[in-house]
Amino acid sequence: MDTPLDFSPLWISLATTCVATAATFLLGLLAARIMYGMKGSFRAWIDGILTLPLVLPPTVVGFFLLLLLGRRSWVGQALEQIGITIVFSWPATVIAATVVAFPLMYRTTLGAFEQVNPNLLDAARTLGASENAVFRRVLLPMAAPGVLAGTVLAFARALGEFGATLMLAGDIPGRTRTMPLAIFFAAADNNLSAAFLWVGIIVGLSLAIIRLLNWQNGGHGRARKSKASTLPPAPVTPWERLSRGEEKAAGAAPSGATLLIDAGKTLEAFSLEVKFGAGKGAVGLLGASGAGKSMTLRMIAGIVTPDRGRIVLNERVLYDGAAGLNLPAARRKIGVVFQDYALFPRMTVAENVGFGLSALPEPERRKRVQSQLEQMHIAELADRYPAEISGGQRQRVAIARCMAIDPDALLFDEPFAALDPHLRRQMEEQLRETLSDYNRPVIFVTHDMEEAFRFCSDLLVLDDGQVIASGPKHQLFERPQTVVAAQLTGCKNIVAARRVNANRIAVEAWECELQTAVPVSNVLTHMGLRSHQITFQPTADGVNTFPCWLVATSEAPHEMTLYLRLHGAAQVGDPAHLQADLPKELWRTLQQRPQPWQVRFDPARLLLLES
Repeated sequence: MDTPLDFSPLWISLATTCVATAATFLLGLLAARIMYGMKGSFRAWIDGILTLPLVLPPTVVGFFLLLLLGRRSWVGQALEQIGITIVFSWPATVIAATVVAFPLMYRTTLGAFEQVNPNLLDAARTLGASENAVFRRVLLPMAAPGVLAGTVLAFARALGEFGATLMLAGDIPGRTRTMPLAIFFAAADNNLSAAFLWVGIIVGLSLAIIRLLNWQNGGHGRARKSKASTLPPAPVTPWERLSRGEEKAAGAAPSGATLLIDAGKTLEAFSLEVKFGAGKGAVGLLGASGAGKSMTLRMIAGIVTPDRGRIVLNERVLYDGAAGLNLPAARRKIGVVFQDYALFPRMTVAENVGFGLSALPEPERRKRVQSQLEQMHIAELADRYPAEISGGQRQRVAIARCMAIDPDALLFDEPFAALDPHLRRQMEEQLRETLSDYNRPVIFVTHDMEEAFRFCSDLLVLDDGQVIASGPKHQLFERPQTVVAAQLTGCKNIVAARRVNANRIAVEAWECELQTAVPVSNVLTHMGLRSHQITFQPTADGVNTFPCWLVATSEAPHEMTLYLRLHGAAQVGDPAHLQADLPKELWRTLQQRPQPWQVRFDPARLLLLES
């Protein structure tokens, strides 16, 4: 008569795996969160230690656990003093499975965290969310698929654990014999039917959990997400927990609100040093890519900590390097519109706009959100998700989200960069209307000269982390002092020049001397002339007038760009000396004239520059 099959390995394996998976989930999530925010050289060492059980043979892991928890170890002896014995017990199977499965959960979760757009986390901080709130409401939901995948992998690894379990827990039927151990000993006894049975159960359980994962990440998850949702309840923001002195500083901004920054940060490519002030009206930060514009905004918002200096908003010190003061981004009450808008993809439009209003009662919060949606003309989008709306609509949501918190200052990081020209102009008008009654500092980062001129009243030019020019926009466009400032304000004709006398310069590349309207400085290195300020004369009379020949043309919808060479027609391979932009009406008249044409450079329009 055959001995009835003992099913205790199934129940022991299921109990062990479930408990080990729960422990692995909590420990892996905690470790991933700590490591995600950790910097410095020790991070790699700690990561290596946490990942080590993944690459070591399970028997080696079990041996180390036996050394740590065995009766001869000080840990084991201490536990025995209180009546607890770990080795050769069911808890030992849980510990072995947890240690072996932990690296899968930890590494998968950390990888999921690192895939989350950091701008989303920074946006949450600037909206007043504490670090716990950022983790719970933004990072964890965004990384949820990865966390779930890590949990499934940990479950499967714990279910199949053999070597470490055998070393630490042994093979005690009814107590520590799990299904992998049952398979091993059934095969050793040549009981293949029992071995196949346990193998089939493990494979079936593994396939079931993988199918569950695919179902969760498939249509079911999308169907659930498509339902309209309401504003979620949220904890009180840090703004409501300020000290009494901070409450006074964080109150409504005065009509003469000012932002003063004099701060620096050492970067890999250069040292960023910025010093300027902003009051009512938008200040534009111009500069090439990598000049330090976005880093300046991040220092003001509290996303990045300067190395030195001071930042003050409405007489409230946000950062003071000498005093060791650095107010977190969540307490600065500064709205930031990121270049990619940084909308929370798992929240609806209404939830995004209401994210920073956690401290308000729900009826007031809903009213504030509805008001902002209506002002930005997107009320009908309230229940949609960011992926379901256009780029221009996303930008409106991002602006509404910032305005909803009634910020003391607004920072825009190239907000129109991703929009087509027509939509860009529409959004400029919308933003100008939105900010018409906003009497507080606005900083506007852009590399588009025309955009800066239309939107901002004052400009500041950054080059390699240094402020090389600043002032009212008309002044900066008419009289840039440096070559970089002239380039960034759209000057297309810049050539080396030298001083001849107080009102005369020599331009060797053009083989001419030019009279100036203002005295020439001894530090002159270049001369600039804007392409739209070049005029054509019917005769050769007048100062700074020279014959020119056409080399090439480039057509735009409303104007022509002419590439010209002075003093003689271009031979094969000769480059043009300069370019001129003129309306098509003038071009139609000009092209009827025989060459050479007479071109004139107005002395009052010459830009005298230093490098």
